[in-house]
Amino acid sequence: MKDGIFYLGLGLLCSHELDAMPNHEWRVLPLLSSLEDSIGQVAFVIAHVPLFAIVIGLVASLNPDRRALSRRILALFLVVHVLLHLALSGHQHYEFDSFLSLALIFGSGVCGAIYLALDRFGAKADAA
Repeated sequence: MKDGIFYLGLGLLCSHELDAMPNHEWRVLPLLSSLEDSIGQVAFVIAHVPLFAIVIGLVASLNPDRRALSRRILALFLVVHVLLHLALSGHQHYEFDSFLSLALIFGSGVCGAIYLALDRFGAKADAA
């Protein structure tokens, strides 16, 4: 179950990044917001290629300790990502207000929180 929750959270995050394109997410990001839309959009997409490659490599690592730590860090990021969106929601260019956008953002955060709880308390239950 824990792995399923993790993969659902990762899937929601990846889908959120697809949803970020029509919502012009680069317009609210500090490093990209000053760029022209055509350049900011390309930079946003290109930046995600190595980012996703690294994340997928780490969470699927054959090294069990690296894989476990990477999944915990990503799950924590899913929770923090929700807080970042809440903080940015007042930005004049913030466009994530559809049901789909909110479901992807908050759904991934819920999955991250559940994964962390299962990881923390499931391990204690297994040890008892």
